Amino acid sequence: MALFSGIWVAMVTPFDNNAVDLPAVKRLAKHLIASGVSGLAVCGTTGEAAALSKEEQLAVLDAVLSVVPGHQVVMGLAGNNLAGSLQMLQAIQQRDVAGVLVPAPYYIRPCQQGLVDYFTTLADAARVPVILYNVPYRTGVAMELETLRQIARHPQVKAIKDCGGNPNATMALIDDGEIDVLTGEDNLILSTLCLGGSGAISAAAHLYPERFVQLVQQVADGDLAAARANFYALLPMIQQMFSFPNPAPVKAALALQGLIHNELRSPMQPAPPALRQQIAAQLALLPVAAAMTV
Repeated sequence: MALFSGIWVAMVTPFDNNAVDLPAVKRLAKHLIASGVSGLAVCGTTGEAAALSKEEQLAVLDAVLSVVPGHQVVMGLAGNNLAGSLQMLQAIQQRDVAGVLVPAPYYIRPCQQGLVDYFTTLADAARVPVILYNVPYRTGVAMELETLRQIARHPQVKAIKDCGGNPNATMALIDDGEIDVLTGEDNLILSTLCLGGSGAISAAAHLYPERFVQLVQQVADGDLAAARANFYALLPMIQQMFSFPNPAPVKAALALQGLIHNELRSPMQPAPPALRQQIAAQLALLPVAAAMTV
């Protein structure tokens, strides 16, 4: 049985006058968990972790853990300084979390053996499950299939958030069965599930989370007609959420719902007015709280 499956929301970090809005963090976390999602991924790319200090990241994690059970919380662990990553890992592991989400070290573009060394060192030090995050368009380095397979053999590595852009590698990892394969590309959720992947770590699932949860169940039940109808109803919103740098559209939508302020940290910018109007129209077209009708 998959350790990581279903819909995990890649959670935004709310701000208020450029400070982390911890009450909004708790409010949003409770709202998402109440929708039935499997869990939350905190302080990842969507959470603007690069704009947060380590102290702020841990404060966000603690706020989420105050309202969500630890087995439903994954913490981002990104960096390009191995010693610093190990230090942050130790701080995270003082909390009760389901795992850590670890991308390749960004900017420095190590060779494949360097990637193996980096992930192996972190996995050796980890007392919680490690989820690989393969996202070459952000880190600048692609993790090749054989590299992923070598890392996946480590007993502490349990899953991958797959944004690698290589469908052959995705299918091979699913077929290998060594680790849980969750897509990080929201427009590939249905196809990944149908191929045998275990779920998704999704930014768009902030909106209509119940429908994303139902999509997973529809595929599991073999009701592919309903799953397709559900997915294609969600697809315009998914595409809209990535029509401007993430997480600006998601934050705009959540602000329209009254859950957070529409605020990002520079250099990230809010969604432009025209896009905010389009998002409002999309929310009105398919209300967030609506029951499934497919």
